[in-house]
Amino acid sequence: MALTFWYGCNMTRHGEVIRLAMRLLEAVGIEAEATGGPASCCGSPKEADARISGGMAERTVARFNASGTPQVATWCPSCHMNMQDWMAPGVPRNFETLHLTEVLHARRAALRPLLVQPVPARVLLHRHLGFDGRVPVNRMVAELLALVPGLTLVEHPLAVPGHMCSSLAAVPGALARAQRATLEAMAASGADTLCTLFHSCHRDAVTLERGRDLRVVNWVHLLAMAAGWPVEDGYKTWRNAADPRAAVGEAGLAAAGEAGFERLVEPELRRAPPV
Repeated sequence: MALTFWYGCNMTRHGEVIRLAMRLLEAVGIEAEATGGPASCCGSPKEADARISGGMAERTVARFNASGTPQVATWCPSCHMNMQDWMAPGVPRNFETLHLTEVLHARRAALRPLLVQPVPARVLLHRHLGFDGRVPVNRMVAELLALVPGLTLVEHPLAVPGHMCSSLAAVPGALARAQRATLEAMAASGADTLCTLFHSCHRDAVTLERGRDLRVVNWVHLLAMAAGWPVEDGYKTWRNAADPRAAVGEAGLAAAGEAGFERLVEPELRRAPPV
């Protein structure tokens, strides 16, 4: 089986998640090609300008059509919803769109034998409500994590509004309230690990580790740990560093470009945590 793994334009800070997701797809017998970045944008960063966003979306659909890919597996819920709601309806497509969780969940029988390394953790899943009506990601990720030996998925009714935490950013105080509720849920359930679903949530959630005895990981990290693969979280290291610039290092700065890092990345890394 072959497909395109479309990680979107907002995931490039999380290269390790992209690499691990590709390795998981390969491990269950899927030949995947990764694509993302500005050349494969869904148009959401420019939604205020219909002409620009529409042009970006049209080019992305045309690119997938030209590739001949039978399936496109999404990562970002915004990309997935935009493809369903206005990208593909506006431009005829010759591919099927699935979410990465759907692809791996459908092949969990092939995934199960790979997950042999115990991951001792009491995990609270950072559930959101807004995307689950499209793709039941909360249930599917929970069922994937249930395959991990040593891992206990704690029960708690916490569910955050919106499709991911970036949707809370425009509402004053909403993200801070959501994070306080998450910390309360972890304490009430006895969880020692918070498992994020998406990149937007992960970026702010990692700051919850500061001064607290807890761990924040993505669901892809947990599956990789159970497979015995090396797992790093460069973004968490940068975000929680006293000096993010030093943590990124000269090689990282060179790769991003000094101007790009200073304008696009450094302000985010130095932003005060929501709580």
